[in-house]
Amino acid sequence: MRAVWIAPLIAVAGAIGFGDAGYAQSVEFGKNGYLRSCVTCHGTTGKGDGPTAKSLKVPPADLTKLAKSNKGVFPILRVYHVIDGRIEVLTHGSRDMPVWGDVYKRELTHRAPPDLSMPKEMSEAMVHERILALIEYISTLQEK
Repeated sequence: MRAVWIAPLIAVAGAIGFGDAGYAQSVEFGKNGYLRSCVTCHGTTGKGDGPTAKSLKVPPADLTKLAKSNKGVFPILRVYHVIDGRIEVLTHGSRDMPVWGDVYKRELTHRAPPDLSMPKEMSEAMVHERILALIEYISTLQEK
């Protein structure tokens, strides 16, 4: 059964690969994820001005200033934990932003054939790769 999930894992890993071609694929994969999951709150430019932003109690973060507010260094690990959300919710309670780690994992489960279950390590790796691609794209939105 595990062999069935190797092809999707390789496909996702290939999208995140190294080198110029891998970087371009990763950014494109991340951009697609951003447009599906983030644009409604953070807006197309990442400034926190998406169509639902005004209806939120806490305004969405301006994603273009993450590096600037961190002394010019893009805070990859912090951004990862905020997007994934599973650790943050455990330590800080509820939040307005969806817990994307759980959402992405559920999506994988729903796409699986009913008679097969994806090994936990594989689903976690695929969630991890998806979040990293999203972070790669968000890093391109930073103010210069």
